[in-house]
Amino acid sequence: MLAYVLRRLAILILSLLIAAVVLFVLLRLLPGDPANALLSVGADQQQIEAAREQVGSNLPLWEQFLRFVGSLARFDLGTSFVSGKPVIEEIAARLTVTVPLALVGFGLAVMIAVPLGIVSAVKANRWYGAAISTVSQLGIAIPVFWVGILLVTVFAVNLRLFPSGGYPRRGWQNEGQVLYALALPVLTIGLVMAASLIRYIRSATQDVLGSDYLRTARALGASFSQALIRHGIRNGAVPIVSILGIELATTLLGAVVVERVFALPGLGSMLLLAIEQRDYPNVQGVLFISTLLVLLIGFAADLLQRLIDPRLRERATGAAP
Repeated sequence: MLAYVLRRLAILILSLLIAAVVLFVLLRLLPGDPANALLSVGADQQQIEAAREQVGSNLPLWEQFLRFVGSLARFDLGTSFVSGKPVIEEIAARLTVTVPLALVGFGLAVMIAVPLGIVSAVKANRWYGAAISTVSQLGIAIPVFWVGILLVTVFAVNLRLFPSGGYPRRGWQNEGQVLYALALPVLTIGLVMAASLIRYIRSATQDVLGSDYLRTARALGASFSQALIRHGIRNGAVPIVSILGIELATTLLGAVVVERVFALPGLGSMLLLAIEQRDYPNVQGVLFISTLLVLLIGFAADLLQRLIDPRLRERATGAAP
């Protein structure tokens, strides 16, 4: 198992390096010079050269790339052209919005999807099992921004129970206000993600219900509930863990839509603002951190699968045929 973990860590580092190369190339393919973001209209040649030297765009591409990778290795993401602050500090401040939003929304989705997905599979022939499946299919087709707008209309405009958007200036210094502000965004993410997860959990549960080991457990005298809890849930959880990892990564990357609907100062909003302002350090910093988070989630999901299923551990160590 240790050898497998080390191998996966090596793959993770290699993936980060490849992502850094792709990110570097894509940003250099954009029209214009990054130094233009520092210049005002009518700048003379001397000012242009000084700006290019400041951002390093006057260097050969290979030297720019080495400096870029070296900075990433030190976890130095540069300084924002607009604010003049270190990019890592701005990202850290934005993550205090995006990470709780994604994680709590993800947790809410799991709490909704797991029982409903199991019920829709076990009671597929009952009207409520079919109703759960139908509603989840409709939920998948509805855009997340529409759900957010609908919740704002109902709970903020009509009922006036929650704010329609915004975020406290003092941030987590006032936890009550933060939780109040994140209530509708979290509910939006939770409902949309739950609709997708119900389908996967229903499918995994149906596979378990038709398995030989569940029928064997029933033949040995276990009740349906005992057989499902003791044998079915663990086996059904293996593919679900992979799906949960993908869904969590998608939520982190797709939080930009929810953040825009509710005017939240998260990582997605930072990326859109940086693109509008041509703030290249912020753009590459947000994209790199987003890539790192996605890779870490995939790494954690992969390890969790092997902790749940001994067969995967044996396959990883070469013990299985």
